[in-house]
Amino acid sequence: MPAPVNPLKLALANKQVQVGCWVGLANSYAAEIMGTAGFDWLLVDGEHAPNDLRSIMGQLQVIDPSPSHAVVRVPVGDVALIKQVLEVGAQSVLVPMVESAEQAQEMVRAVQYPPRGTRGVGAALARSSGFDAIENYATTADDQMCLILQIENRNGLAALDDILKLDHIDAIFVGPADLAADLGYLGQAGHPEVEAIIAETLAKILASGKAAGILTTDLEAAKRYIDLGATFVGTGVDVLLFAKAARDLGRKAQELKG
Repeated sequence: MPAPVNPLKLALANKQVQVGCWVGLANSYAAEIMGTAGFDWLLVDGEHAPNDLRSIMGQLQVIDPSPSHAVVRVPVGDVALIKQVLEVGAQSVLVPMVESAEQAQEMVRAVQYPPRGTRGVGAALARSSGFDAIENYATTADDQMCLILQIENRNGLAALDDILKLDHIDAIFVGPADLAADLGYLGQAGHPEVEAIIAETLAKILASGKAAGILTTDLEAAKRYIDLGATFVGTGVDVLLFAKAARDLGRKAQELKG
């Protein structure tokens, strides 16, 4: 029995738009609710949310039975951290702040077994292989790993051409907030100069044959990015959805007092 087919990897390879949402509440119960919302994918954030390996695993466990595919963003491109999230069941990984082709190649190797990569062989102990129930896991897992690299500063942009030449990278994700800050427009991801660079970057990614991704909480902007060819598109953040709904209700409740 081979490793499970990765639906996100397959969809991106077929240039099918996949819309998703960031999951940052760091709670399995909340993640389970998000799994009922109808997104193609949900990203469990280990970079800016208070997640650790166990909380990530718990969220993978409740997202897996849902129609949504789980993606894990590790806090940093560290080989050991990537190995751990793969072992608890992640098949799709997003690595932030990629700034060189050398770093990108290291990430490619981190999600593959030897001789192509450096992933440690020990999945028999882990959730990834169904605790050794998937007999052919080690020989089939590489083909189902979806690796998404995040470009979000000047260094990443400068290295993009070389990164795009590498194999086994499924998508390049543009990080608008950090990119805007690094360009001198902190908090202004919609600035015309930032938007122009994003459009240029998406075009370059697509020309390479790889999938392009981006996150926005503005649905009009999301549609614009889809029209530009992005197929891995984040359309919201659970923390912001919860906060807005709670504040709106609190305000309306206060108004009831007259």
